[in-house]
Amino acid sequence: MEKNKKAVVLLSGGLDSATVLGMAHCAGFQCYALTFKYGQRHQREIEAAKRITTFFKASEHRVIDIDLVGFSSSALIDLALEVPKDRVDLDDSDQIPSTYVPARNTIFLSFALGWAEVLGTFDIFIGVNAMDYSGYPDCRPEFIAAFEKAANLATAAAVQGKGRYRIHTPIINMTKREIILAGTKLGVDYSLTHSCYDPDERGRSCGRCDSCRLRLKGFAEAGLKDPIEYVKK
Repeated sequence: MEKNKKAVVLLSGGLDSATVLGMAHCAGFQCYALTFKYGQRHQREIEAAKRITTFFKASEHRVIDIDLVGFSSSALIDLALEVPKDRVDLDDSDQIPSTYVPARNTIFLSFALGWAEVLGTFDIFIGVNAMDYSGYPDCRPEFIAAFEKAANLATAAAVQGKGRYRIHTPIINMTKREIILAGTKLGVDYSLTHSCYDPDERGRSCGRCDSCRLRLKGFAEAGLKDPIEYVKK
């Protein structure tokens, strides 16, 4: 691969997207990170994303404001809904939890595609995962394949034959354990990341939401200690 080739990297501030940014960086890409304020119930992950881009010396980091509150009933953005905790059906991918944000990855990838076309790059990275995940339909390989096909039909750069867009999903078939071990090998500092859906007022992770439990399970299976702070039970 050509060194310093540009890539747009979607970055939430969580463990998965931080690992993907690390992978893109270590593969020689000049990374342009893209984060969204979409009405989520806290800003901890935005702060984490800023720390991570500084750590990896990203070429640019844009934080985009979009409002998904008006047409979504997700527990991640509707304060009237409780974030589910201690779910017994955590591994049941047939059940879509209330933390699902309608069409979120489609929206995020659309913004990333627009920026990629402006930058003149055909490489977009996203940290979707179809193994240890909470049942979100827009994390599946078939969704990514469909979006990639649409991207190459919808943009002037692709239609004019200047290149072909590729949606890179390097962790899509990895378990949390494998993701953590791969990121650790690349030097990802997981103390900079934030995964919790419902942190306390001090920013400590709850340890009980789906995201915390999957994260803790991954670190335990990797034989490593999670470096972030959790609310003591």
